[in-house]
Amino acid sequence: MTTAGTTPTPRRARTRYDERMYALMNRREAPGLYATVGRRRAVVVVHILLTVASLAAVFSALATATVWLSFLPLVLVLPWCMATAVINAATRGLLELRTRVLDERQLAERDRVRALAHRLTTYVLLCAAAGGIVVGELGGLTAGGAVLPVLISAFVVHWLMPLWVAGMTAQDEPADERDE
Repeated sequence: MTTAGTTPTPRRARTRYDERMYALMNRREAPGLYATVGRRRAVVVVHILLTVASLAAVFSALATATVWLSFLPLVLVLPWCMATAVINAATRGLLELRTRVLDERQLAERDRVRALAHRLTTYVLLCAAAGGIVVGELGGLTAGGAVLPVLISAFVVHWLMPLWVAGMTAQDEPADERDE
């Protein structure tokens, strides 16, 4: 509703890219992979484990100069991408689509997911800092050698936490939407 002399703020039109991404994120070829809460959470756990395994392989390869460990992330990237695709399909692209493509409910859900992910990342970083202090004090170790792996891990957690939270908190679709 507008008053005389004012016009509503126009919402930017969807582009072909927006339409293509919306169609891609809303494909329903394999709903069995994410149809239930348990399956969605299992995919998120697998995604987390693949991420941790990749990071551990890279850090171990750098620390021990073991060449074969540096190739493990290349082997894990395909299942990692597949798990990412399943999470994106389960959330219907909540974090991947542009704002202009999402409706008000989806925008509120995205804001809620990002806020929760931010809080969880803060707790992870707090625990990492406390753990580093404890290990340093009790073990007499210096933190210099662990700074780069910790910073990289913190970046990865910060980057992926919204995806993990969205996958863990995604609600089941109403029965009428699944039947169509």
